[in-house]
Amino acid sequence: MKQSKRYIAITGGIGSGKSTVTHIIEELGYPVFSADAVARGIYDDPFVRKELCTRFPSCMNAGKLDRAALAEIVFTDATALQTLDAITHPVIMRRLWDLMEAVQSDSMLVFAEVPLLLEGGYENTFDGVIVVRRPLEQRIQAVSRRDGLTREQVLARIKNQFDYEKNSLLGHTVIDNDGNMAALHTAVRQVVYALEAQSEK
Repeated sequence: MKQSKRYIAITGGIGSGKSTVTHIIEELGYPVFSADAVARGIYDDPFVRKELCTRFPSCMNAGKLDRAALAEIVFTDATALQTLDAITHPVIMRRLWDLMEAVQSDSMLVFAEVPLLLEGGYENTFDGVIVVRRPLEQRIQAVSRRDGLTREQVLARIKNQFDYEKNSLLGHTVIDNDGNMAALHTAVRQVVYALEAQSEK
């Protein structure tokens, strides 16, 4: 007898290849959602906007948020980043879960890319977690190319994230990404099909 739907989070540090993994899973035919996609409209939320006006008044200009100014503050001040996360994360996760639970699909698996899953302590709300890891230098190079950031700027972002190398990942499924696309496709398929088999028991 099939079980109810299982919700699987995909996470990992900046530049690890999370988005690539989610694209592979989408190509396999599974529903995949993105916390980042949800977050793009988060600053239009009335509650979030009100809180930002109160906590980060210097980043507001004629009622509009200066995102560059906000990024400059939070990526150089850990306390400010925690404040921003405390405002936005609950709203993002609530919207993400609304999308996941409304999905119409025959698949027993529903995936969500959640970059700050472990930082926010949301891992236990999912039925499983896939962690994507990649060597540090490859991550730095990938983010520098993608976002036009300096090495120092990328390292500042990495410093504020969960340390996937030093902290325990016990209980989570780890996919190591060394930049070999063929190997990554194979690893993702193996993990997803294993999860599918578990769901059908």
